[in-house]
Amino acid sequence: MAEKELLELGEEFNDDKCIDFILNLIPQEDRQGISRDDVQFVLDSIYDYYEENGLIDEDTVSDSYVDETEELNYVRQACKNEGIKLTDEQIQLILDGELQYGISIGIYEEED
Repeated sequence: MAEKELLELGEEFNDDKCIDFILNLIPQEDRQGISRDDVQFVLDSIYDYYEENGLIDEDTVSDSYVDETEELNYVRQACKNEGIKLTDEQIQLILDGELQYGISIGIYEEED
């Protein structure tokens, strides 16, 4: 999947529930070395990416598309800048989990 649709980050989005959701999705063997703080940092970086790319407008719903490769590169660089030692695979698992959480609460739509 090269793109995902961003509808809006609504009031339903809850970081703690999202972190729990993500950690429960990641298989135990892949979860080693991933802390709740790491997941929170990735969530914050995702939001920063959306904001910097004009994908979030607090007053309106956006029908924007996110380039997942660009998003991964952005989050990877943010982690590197902060000294967070997640692998690309771990970052991708967190990104995938965030997408699945968003779909589960209705802020993202699955692609056709």
